[in-house]
Amino acid sequence: MALSDERLHELAEGLVRVPGVTGVVLGGSRARGTHTPESDTDLGVYYRKPLDVAALGALAVEFGGPAAQVTEPGGWGPWVDGGGWLTIDGGAVDWIYREVGRVEQSCTDAEAGRYTFHSQTGHPLGVPDFAYAGELALGVILADPSGELAALRARAGVYPPALRDSLIAGLWEADFLLGLGRKAVTRADSAYLAGCLFRVAGVCAHALHGAAGRWLINEKGAVAAAAALPGAPPRFKERLDAVFAGLDGDPVHLVAALDAAQDLVLETADACAMMAR
Repeated sequence: MALSDERLHELAEGLVRVPGVTGVVLGGSRARGTHTPESDTDLGVYYRKPLDVAALGALAVEFGGPAAQVTEPGGWGPWVDGGGWLTIDGGAVDWIYREVGRVEQSCTDAEAGRYTFHSQTGHPLGVPDFAYAGELALGVILADPSGELAALRARAGVYPPALRDSLIAGLWEADFLLGLGRKAVTRADSAYLAGCLFRVAGVCAHALHGAAGRWLINEKGAVAAAAALPGAPPRFKERLDAVFAGLDGDPVHLVAALDAAQDLVLETADACAMMAR
């Protein structure tokens, strides 16, 4: 069951009393208003070092019971960072750490059109560093005593034109990957080809979102989200699904999959040019 709004705000107020915590942001489906009673509640716990993990753990036990635990910063990897998977009032509540200095840098880099996909367990495409800015733009601030999150959110609320241009220019990688994939056809290396095509799909989805001025912060649902953008190539998701369905090891089918993907990349470039006008 979903956490009540009253309980959610009570939790946020408790979190910002922990030394080091500067604010709390609601994310995920709850922030978008698309949640169901079974949905997790995602809370971004924004902090500056040093974070009092012991006090945070004590609060987790207070709200989530004696089995509740939290990690040290970095406990879940360099970009997901850390936090806790809790059960509060019968519902799943995820605390996810975000270090404010890194969020500030994310905004600055996005505004300058700089981005990189960073290796992170659970994220096969990688975590784009602009995801931190996008999370804040798409989230709902629950507690922000100093006002610094509101100031950062105001910056992230305007999609950076330089990031749009960089993501569209990044389509060169899709062409490069398709060329690499063609070299794998004679080996019938469908696993390698699938990896190349997965990244092609991700690069295209990000380019389309950039052209539309929309934040894309996760691989999950990225293709469907791109397909729903006004101006996206027709039947974008269905055609990509067909590309992956053709990776059965038969060289003829592999070439057909690559040709179909090449058509989609070309159409994505054209769509981005039109959307970004």
